Amino acid sequence: MDSTNIITIVFICTGCFLFMTGSIGLVRFPDFYARMHATGKSDTLAVFFCLFGLAIYHGFTIDSIKLFLIAVFVFIANPTGTHSICRAAFRCGIKPWVGEEEKS
Repeated sequence: MDSTNIITIVFICTGCFLFMTGSIGLVRFPDFYARMHATGKSDTLAVFFCLFGLAIYHGFTIDSIKLFLIAVFVFIANPTGTHSICRAAFRCGIKPWVGEEEKS
């Protein structure tokens, strides 16, 4: 195995780990906004790491340039979409979770 394959494996495994943590956050967090935060942050980085790993694997070709441009687009569009969905949810009346009330 050469260093290119090792670097590719590291990037793709990191992306898969981030996808997994985002999925766990989607299931475990208490409200809509926390779930959107978990999936928005982790999925953006996961896609970036996976696409960057694939671009390294292909070497410097037109395919790697296309993968890099897709990664940049996702890196810009995914947080913007997450913010828009959260803002629309807040305007529609979905209240944030504030925690458990203390029992006296």
